[in-house]
Amino acid sequence: MILPIYGYGEPVLRKVSEEITKDYPNLKETIADMFETMYQAYGLGLAAPQVGMPIRLFVIDTEPLADSDEVSKEEAEELKTFKQAFINAKIVKEEGDVWGFNEGCLSIPDVREDVFRHETITIEYYDEDFIKKTEVFSGLRARVIQHEYDHIEGILFTDHLSMLKKKIIGKKLMNIMEGKTKPDYRMKFVNKKGR
Repeated sequence: MILPIYGYGEPVLRKVSEEITKDYPNLKETIADMFETMYQAYGLGLAAPQVGMPIRLFVIDTEPLADSDEVSKEEAEELKTFKQAFINAKIVKEEGDVWGFNEGCLSIPDVREDVFRHETITIEYYDEDFIKKTEVFSGLRARVIQHEYDHIEGILFTDHLSMLKKKIIGKKLMNIMEGKTKPDYRMKFVNKKGR
């Protein structure tokens, strides 16, 4: 089932999400719905707060990045097959160079800015079968994980921008809050008139 994506300004996007147990109601269906919603919106990742659920869950599929001219053959192979649900994730280490990449977000349509993040992360999480894992990711996989991880911490990519950049995109953010944007996927807006 395709879920509405909550737009910038919705309070759920600013909550630190709660951990869940393996008995969380309809967990497999929720994960499937999140993947379906993400694919329908042409996203690479989607966190539960973006669909109105303040729980520590996000899904990622980096296959579309594999065709980018900016990635090596080796990284393209990793990106092609990286599809994963992350439950109760905790980044335990960030290391390596900090590098910039142009990011966007399904909750903030039509806004893209360069965001600087660490090259490599170590993350602990449960997969969708509730098996605990600790893994190290680098490059674009690490970046997408960090972006989605921010969501479960109540952080948006715009929080990483300078005050000047925030001021420049301020009108666009206000338009999103008021529902004055027309993405080609279903959204829920905090201040839309007549909702």
